[in-house]
Amino acid sequence: MFFISIFVAVLIVFCIYDIITPHKYPIGPTRFPLIGNYFEIRKLRNELGFYHLVWDQLAKCYGQVYSVKLGRIEAIIVSGYDAVRQVLCKDDFDGRPDGFFFRLRAFYKRLGIVFVDGPMWTEQRKFCMQHLRKMGFGGDLMERLISEEVNDLILDIRRRSKNGKQIEVHGLFDVSVLNGLWTMLAGRRFALNDSKLTKLMELVHVSFRMLDMSGGILNQMPFIRFLAPKCSGYRDIKHILNEFYTFLKESVEEHKYNLNDQEDFICAFLMEIEKNKKSPKSFSEEQLLVVLLDLFLAGSETTSSMLSFVILLLLKHEDVQAKVRAEIDTVIGDREVHLTDRNKLSYLEAVLMEVQRHSNVAPLAIAHRTIRKTSIQEYIIPKDTLVLASIWSVHMDVQHWGDPEVFRPERFLDDTGKIRNDSWLMPFGVGRRRCLGEILAKTNLFMFITKLFQNFEIRIPQGAQLPDKPQDGITISPSPFPAIFIPRRLDVI
Repeated sequence: MFFISIFVAVLIVFCIYDIITPHKYPIGPTRFPLIGNYFEIRKLRNELGFYHLVWDQLAKCYGQVYSVKLGRIEAIIVSGYDAVRQVLCKDDFDGRPDGFFFRLRAFYKRLGIVFVDGPMWTEQRKFCMQHLRKMGFGGDLMERLISEEVNDLILDIRRRSKNGKQIEVHGLFDVSVLNGLWTMLAGRRFALNDSKLTKLMELVHVSFRMLDMSGGILNQMPFIRFLAPKCSGYRDIKHILNEFYTFLKESVEEHKYNLNDQEDFICAFLMEIEKNKKSPKSFSEEQLLVVLLDLFLAGSETTSSMLSFVILLLLKHEDVQAKVRAEIDTVIGDREVHLTDRNKLSYLEAVLMEVQRHSNVAPLAIAHRTIRKTSIQEYIIPKDTLVLASIWSVHMDVQHWGDPEVFRPERFLDDTGKIRNDSWLMPFGVGRRRCLGEILAKTNLFMFITKLFQNFEIRIPQGAQLPDKPQDGITISPSPFPAIFIPRRLDVI
């Protein structure tokens, strides 16, 4: 009886301790021991359909900075331009989350480049950028690689769309987008009909739909994997990770046999491993695999989804598509498209900016973590608090944009038709931890869309219904839809 009383007393103390919050901590919905706000968030997610709408709904109740308990994880949700910029630009928030899911994907360690911080992140980012630039990242070679990929895609679309046959846009850009990056990483490209890569890219889309930016229920309550390995997604995530790492390990092993004959990122990293054998912590084969996974995922899914959103929105707004084609015809005509043409295609650039604002492919910035005790507004935030910053709230702010729900590219043009830059547009984030693939993504967007509309008029198939609701997940992607690509000129490219 004595031990039972002790157990009950300890349990009561634990439950009380688990739900109390520190002094001057942001308020939030009522939390419960062990599960935190799980059931309320799940209920709102089922009602609203999207996690960023859940955070927006709670912000209406608790303010632009409020707290939630995600299982055992303390988190604050931040909305609004000023608060979001403070999180993204202030060094105190520069950490990355360190939970079960984030270690599960990295051999149960803190590896890679996206979900690490501190000296390791600084060293790995410097190495990645330095060697990717050597392979052409951000230069003329990258432009040429992307241009070649677009040309191949155009040939493939012409072949597949003969006699007015419709094409499914979902997955259309996957291999082409990845090829530009993979050529720099591994010194090779894939055929557009490569069945192995097509399967991998489908797994990418599935994995992005399974989780949310916080890491999902596996990160919040890791013990759930023992009780419900399938329903929790644990079994599927393990399978997906195994497929990815099998593919990446094969690529790395191939490079080991040709280490002195190739010049690409994988070879550069392998040689760095050899140089750092005595201190392999930062440079190891596991680190290489997770970096490749990070770049593979970040460099393909979001850009592919963004390109699909451009097609979808220009199908819905035929007047905008007509203006885009007219501007391309006037400025470029039949000649080859170059990246320097961006400065001359102001309307197209405004369209791409508006698609990024309107579609919100990344409605939340990649999760941050406080690396020390800090403050935001009037609140004190303890060290190691998870921070989710809603970029969606900035892009859809009624006070700033006036009509954020409306797709209106002209909002980014001044009275003379020139681009009007707006600091409220932040699809790649801001601050030190903004997306390192921003240059590649913007180049892909411009080159793919310009060349596609130079070569095709894109129409809605007769009787087809375009989707109104996208798909939720770590990122937002369009629901599948078909399109008809009508060649505009007889010459191929």
